[in-house]
Amino acid sequence: MTEALTQTLDLEALRSFVAVARLGSLAAAAEQRHRTVGALSMQIKRLETHLGTRLMIRGARGMTLTASGDALLGEARELLRRHDGLVARISGRGLSGRVRVGMPEDFASHLVGRLLPDFLARHPDVVLEAVTATSGELVRRLERGDLSLIVALDRPHRLSGGERLWRTSPVWAGARDLSLSADAPLPLALHPVDCPYRQLGIEALDAERRPWHAVFTSTSIHALETAVEAGLAVSILEQDRLTPAMRELGDAEGLPRLADCHAELHYGRGVSATSWPAVEALGEMIRARLGHRG
Repeated sequence: MTEALTQTLDLEALRSFVAVARLGSLAAAAEQRHRTVGALSMQIKRLETHLGTRLMIRGARGMTLTASGDALLGEARELLRRHDGLVARISGRGLSGRVRVGMPEDFASHLVGRLLPDFLARHPDVVLEAVTATSGELVRRLERGDLSLIVALDRPHRLSGGERLWRTSPVWAGARDLSLSADAPLPLALHPVDCPYRQLGIEALDAERRPWHAVFTSTSIHALETAVEAGLAVSILEQDRLTPAMRELGDAEGLPRLADCHAELHYGRGVSATSWPAVEALGEMIRARLGHRG
């Protein structure tokens, strides 16, 4: 009996471990958890003693997970999620706080259509704010602390630490009856410079030394699609956004292959301790619903 008890993990220590892993810093996690750095350090050491393995290494760039720590992180998140859900159901106290989530407009339908309404139905006391923007702008807002979590593509930024959700399917899109001249610059309809698909297309064209020029630029995905359908320009769209008035372009039109691109889930570092359980719950739902979408 005594041996079994000594192997019981402290849930609060697990919360501190998850916070340090997410924030990459004992000081930042201590501030969020309203504890001292020394107290969090002791919690991590007790976890390592219980499990008989090193979980974290302190380095010049903060705390990094060992292989054992990385394996524990996913299990710890799931354990805490189940524990908090059980307490909420039995006590009648659900999650609360404020969650600000950002996503590219191209994929908003996947989140807004069912996922976000389902989340609010489960957690009616959470204040939810959702915004759309280009991936580059979403990353800047996350780093400023304006957003709690984002779904963003892995371009044009190089934000590290994201959880990969799915591989996207960008394609060259043109009007069904579009005719292109190999000698003329390729007319493009593009998002602004923060757009990953803009970068993918321009990189591919420049690598082939294919001349191009931007005929139409807009922050609206629907405006770009209208420009494509009207035959005004070619664009780079997600494959499932092609309409009957469009067709996929490629080798036959002399267009180069587009590089791979992935959607990732990123959490903000400035989320308050009171809101973090709700933020993590939404992240878990996004991962469960969309993690293997493509």
